[in-house]
Amino acid sequence: MDIKLLVLLCLLAVTTHVPSSTAKPISLVERCWCRSTLNTVPQRSIKELKFLHTPNCPFQVIAKLKNNREVCINPETKWLQRYLKKAINKVKKSRRQAGNNKLH
Repeated sequence: MDIKLLVLLCLLAVTTHVPSSTAKPISLVERCWCRSTLNTVPQRSIKELKFLHTPNCPFQVIAKLKNNREVCINPETKWLQRYLKKAINKVKKSRRQAGNNKLH
């Protein structure tokens, strides 16, 4: 057998038996959950809201509806903006009160 052929077969055998990486492809790891968003979701039909911030994706709001369906809501929706402002103000107020209680 020719020595070059033997070396080639050895290299081929080594490369086919090298364990592959267990890491997921980047396309699966950094995928945005919301591909499209809805502007008109009645607040009464929402059971739960989830807020996701994934790298390389816009801010995502996922609503679980009362019929257990999940939909993505446009974060620029007026009622959602008001909801977020109230929630942020509530957190700030509770932090201020907690800080004042520690001082006394």
